[in-house]
Amino acid sequence: MKFIRFFYLILFLVFVNCNSSKAVINATTSLSTLQKLAAINNVVHVEKRENTSHFDENYELWFEQAIDHNDASKGTFKQRVYLGFENPDKPVIVELRGYAIGSDKAGELAAHYEANQLTIEHRYFSKSRPQNIDWNTLTIENAAKDQTIIIDAIRDALYPNAKFVTTGISKGCQTTMAHRRFFPKNVDASVCYVGPLNYQREDPRVYSFLKSVGTEEDRKSIKNFQELCFKNRAALLETMRTKAKSEGMTWEFGIDNAIDYTILEYAFAFWQWGHDVHSIPGANNSIDTIYNHLIDVVGYGFFEDQSVKGLQPYFWAALTQQGIYGYETTPFKKYLNTDAVYKFDWAFPEGISKPYDLKPMQEIKSYLDRSAKKILFIYGAYDAWSATAVELQENASKRELYKFVKPKGDHKTRIKSFDKEQQDKIYSIIDAWLK
Repeated sequence: MKFIRFFYLILFLVFVNCNSSKAVINATTSLSTLQKLAAINNVVHVEKRENTSHFDENYELWFEQAIDHNDASKGTFKQRVYLGFENPDKPVIVELRGYAIGSDKAGELAAHYEANQLTIEHRYFSKSRPQNIDWNTLTIENAAKDQTIIIDAIRDALYPNAKFVTTGISKGCQTTMAHRRFFPKNVDASVCYVGPLNYQREDPRVYSFLKSVGTEEDRKSIKNFQELCFKNRAALLETMRTKAKSEGMTWEFGIDNAIDYTILEYAFAFWQWGHDVHSIPGANNSIDTIYNHLIDVVGYGFFEDQSVKGLQPYFWAALTQQGIYGYETTPFKKYLNTDAVYKFDWAFPEGISKPYDLKPMQEIKSYLDRSAKKILFIYGAYDAWSATAVELQENASKRELYKFVKPKGDHKTRIKSFDKEQQDKIYSIIDAWLK
């Protein structure tokens, strides 16, 4: 009996010891990840977050970055980064945000591959915004250098043998293209969603697109609604004044301009976000119905002061390097008493402006045409930003450059938007890059 008791006691101790060891190993692994991140030279803060998606661990990191990578005397700012840690042997999907970080949940690629995800907030957006911005340091080159420093640091600390794939949506796609142009070997491949490549500040290809997208009947319905708005401009303006007063909204360029810009933006926004043409109100509808539909499509977020303040880095980049569009007024000349293109000059930061530089986007085009490798582009055919989509050379596939366009797709087009056959084709390309 004593021998049996001793035998079971030994088994119990072994069981407890094994489980205790496992707990210690898990704690050490978690702590080791945190320690490795905290040990990165220019990481000034690391915080463990609640787990999201499929990730085993989630972290928020703050990198201290040079305000100007070509002039250290200008000081530093802090840049926010999220890391979804899954496994050091799995790929790392790097989400290059063109704006702020919205979430630390897994994006389409990280979710599909159950991969690690590194999400980088763009310089000067949201919490990665210094108190006083030197606007001339907001360049695609400085941003690309920010991203390269972060990618290299995370690779060295946690993923020395993993494949890295950058990805970005819209302005994030522009950011991804620029990063590859300046640092073509920093990652293994890239997947870009719905991003424009503009060649002028007000790229006229947008105007041609809006005159040909969809059916003639659809385009006529959209133009008729804009005319309906201009005919009822006084009543719509009064409604906007009432809304502005109750919600504390203001417009730097004045509410009179705000209503005109909102009506002019309607066509672009309608196609960009894929609204239903059958939802467009007619002349027999009330002013409230017309106004509500106009705002439902356009929103306040592109022109209203507080929104513009948050988007100021976007407007600076668009007006100085990355391009945007304007609004043709010729179709509405009788309402506006002008046929001049309405522009976004008013969106420059107060007290500063700068001429548009054609060179950066032309250099990206040249890079894509001549030497870029392993980049896949996703677009929606009806998305207004497809007006200035990347155009690939005929031999681009030899360098593993691909472009997939979803018929009638809008700015929300993703890989999951395609039919299964196309999805399989897209993922087979990315699979090969990750091997």
